[in-house]
Amino acid sequence: MEALYSLIDFFLHLDLHLTSIFETYGLATYLILFLVIFCETGLIVTPFLPGDSLLFAVGAFLTRVVSPEQGVGTVLVVCVCASVAAILGDAVNYTIGYRTGPVIFSKKEGRFFNPEHLHRAHLFYQRHGGKTIVMARFIPIIRTFAPFVAGIGKMAYTRFALYNVTGGMIWVFLFIFAGYFFGNVPAVKNNFTLVILAIIVLSILPIIIEFIRSKKTAH
Repeated sequence: MEALYSLIDFFLHLDLHLTSIFETYGLATYLILFLVIFCETGLIVTPFLPGDSLLFAVGAFLTRVVSPEQGVGTVLVVCVCASVAAILGDAVNYTIGYRTGPVIFSKKEGRFFNPEHLHRAHLFYQRHGGKTIVMARFIPIIRTFAPFVAGIGKMAYTRFALYNVTGGMIWVFLFIFAGYFFGNVPAVKNNFTLVILAIIVLSILPIIIEFIRSKKTAH
């Protein structure tokens, strides 16, 4: 329970935690950012790590630690590094799904291990794959599992890579620059916790809507 409270506190006070981490580790903070983004997108066991809110907080944080002379140039460098982490994470996740999917689905017949599900995943990503990969970037948890399922479905890697790079860069640049330009606006800065909460709620809203819709359909 204590670990859960610590995780929630980390989510809600990202700006404060980033400041303390930067004071402790200096430039290595950017390496930590790289690893968090990579793990959140690349490992299916860590979908709980912050994504959207972290990128926004990083953008707001940069306005305080980057001099006006360095300004946008430094932010662009951070965006590129974070984009590389996001793109590599999805690529690794896709590879894991591609290599382990057939093994998982060939082990047993049943509700969750039916080879027909693998075939359906393949057809789904042939028809909607690109759109799914890009849109999933903006939805927590789905963001972590989308490339894994794309790999299981044997989505062509060249096609996956195109949308992976596009989606990864749009996601990172959008949230970091949003934080950079709006994070220190007084209304945002004085209510940073509420802003982070709003980002989290808006991020998971598509999941809630889809859950309600699927329940209605089932009934």
